[in-house]
Amino acid sequence: MAEDDLSTYYLKTSLTDWLAISPAASRSIISEFDLIKLGNSGITKNTIHNLASSIGISRKDIAEDIFNISVKTLERKDLKTKLDKKTSSHAIEIAKVLQHTHEVFRDKEKVKRWLNTENKALNNLKPVRLFDTLSGLAMVNDVLGRIEEGVYS
Repeated sequence: MAEDDLSTYYLKTSLTDWLAISPAASRSIISEFDLIKLGNSGITKNTIHNLASSIGISRKDIAEDIFNISVKTLERKDLKTKLDKKTSSHAIEIAKVLQHTHEVFRDKEKVKRWLNTENKALNNLKPVRLFDTLSGLAMVNDVLGRIEEGVYS
């Protein structure tokens, strides 16, 4: 497999794992445009539950602190109910950061631990506390890039 094919496969496989997308549905995600299409069509409540578990936070925290949705409103929805475009796109961006974190630390438990530990490079905030905005996600991604390059962060 060529390096580009391998990285596309790795991206596709890993992102769909974080988003709790079925293997059949994941085969249709080949490019960033497919992720945009997925965000526009909506992800399910099950994805939010999977993200919370992967991050190591409660459903209440992810719903209220990150997605600004009442946990009661979220819990009333069926597991297969599609969420709105804004929430879906935000969840996909979180999954991208989780994927980057996993590429850096190579272990799901280390991912959880790093995301939930205060970081000096993030103004002594836990990375997960910045997941509520796209700017915050970008900051976390930048710190991960510095770690990859061997720069103290």
